[in-house]
Amino acid sequence: MDITSLYYFRELSKDFHMTHTAKRLFISQQTLSNRIKCLEDSCGTPLFYRKPKLRLTTAGEAVLDFAIKVLREKKNLDDIISEIKEEERGVIKFGASSLRVNKLLPNILPEFSKHYPNIEIRITNETSNKLEPLIENGILDIANVVSYIPNKEIISMPLMKDQVYLCVSENLLKKYYFEDMDFLLSHCQYKADITDFSKIPLCMLSNKLGQKVNDCFLVAGIKPKIYATTSSVNTGTLIGITGVAGFFATKTSLINQKETLPLDLKIFPLFINNQPFYQEVFLIYHKDRYMTHYAKHFIMLLENYYSKMENTSL
Repeated sequence: MDITSLYYFRELSKDFHMTHTAKRLFISQQTLSNRIKCLEDSCGTPLFYRKPKLRLTTAGEAVLDFAIKVLREKKNLDDIISEIKEEERGVIKFGASSLRVNKLLPNILPEFSKHYPNIEIRITNETSNKLEPLIENGILDIANVVSYIPNKEIISMPLMKDQVYLCVSENLLKKYYFEDMDFLLSHCQYKADITDFSKIPLCMLSNKLGQKVNDCFLVAGIKPKIYATTSSVNTGTLIGITGVAGFFATKTSLINQKETLPLDLKIFPLFINNQPFYQEVFLIYHKDRYMTHYAKHFIMLLENYYSKMENTSL
């Protein structure tokens, strides 16, 4: 039983498809098959059921847990040895949504590269619910997620309480609230409730933020007037700034897109039960993951970025 075979086994356990896994690993299917066969011979039992389709046996599930732990410790050892030798070479496997990656990395990578020009950043673009298992299984080192669900295997660091806003063009407000326009603007300038905007067509979100918004409508006993639905905050913003619908966005999203926002856009901070409605942002990593000095520096830059966002006015 060797590290390479365990690695190939773990990767095959993601796809359950010999051809796809071999192609992704840039090896031949025969090489992959031989490695898996050697691992099974070493264990003295099949690790996969072959029919009707590839899936783990009970022994295979046990070996997968073992492989994940061994590969994590191997990565830890490689990083420790690298630091002892002061090679300043290594890899950070970082995960975040496409929107967050596109906005935060340009702000931190130039500074990071000044100190660690030989560190490779491997980026995985996924939603939070898909990133958490990747951290738990050792596929990623660090991830930037929202609305984190506590997990005893994962360390979480709060980065920011990201205020959520309802954004509506002035023309749209005039169309639906012509007689109450002045009252609405003054009443909702610092504290807005979704019940105040029940007439407005909205671009709803199907992500974690959207789930929280939907819950707010349910609690209020109001059915939203839906113009469009999307899983992307960025897409929702692009639709909303055309003036056809109101849209929901976080403070960081609005700051990062400030230059593209129309001048007549009205931005209302959402409150639920007289409390600010925000999305919590976290950094997560596995409790057994060794953090190199360059990984710690990367984390520090992430913290600084979100601190800056929190202290920036719209």
